[in-house]
Amino acid sequence: MRFLLMVSALAVAAPAFAQPAGKVAQDAAMTPVEDVNIKKKEIPAVLLSAEQDPYSAESTRNCAQLSVALGELDTVLGPDFDSGAAAKNATASRVAKSVVGSFIPFRGVIREVSGAAGAQRRYDAAVDAGIARRGYLRGIARTKGCKRAPAVTAAAN
Repeated sequence: MRFLLMVSALAVAAPAFAQPAGKVAQDAAMTPVEDVNIKKKEIPAVLLSAEQDPYSAESTRNCAQLSVALGELDTVLGPDFDSGAAAKNATASRVAKSVVGSFIPFRGVIREVSGAAGAQRRYDAAVDAGIARRGYLRGIARTKGCKRAPAVTAAAN
């Protein structure tokens, strides 16, 4: 029965895996290791900084500073929502991790006891702060008329 469920889930998810298969497979394979908190996601410095004060006026003086700050956030966070690319890769990876995770009995309990769930919550909070910071910086860039990225330029027109 479980095998049939796995085959069905993979068949439904197959189009999503047409993306960068190596990255998706690697993410899925790391799920059990992350669940027992052996492999932890490092929180990048730019996200830790954003967590401290996402609405800081630092690096907002001119378009060059804004471009650098936005580039650093884009490198860590990936494409912004309006780029269209973010949803495709995230979905394939999420589906693969979900399928692998479904075979781990008592996964939620294991994640809480091992500390993996808490570490994931801390990482997610840092990502949320980074997304808020990026939105704030993009708003300032638009106000100043910066031509940093097609998404900012297209939205400004």
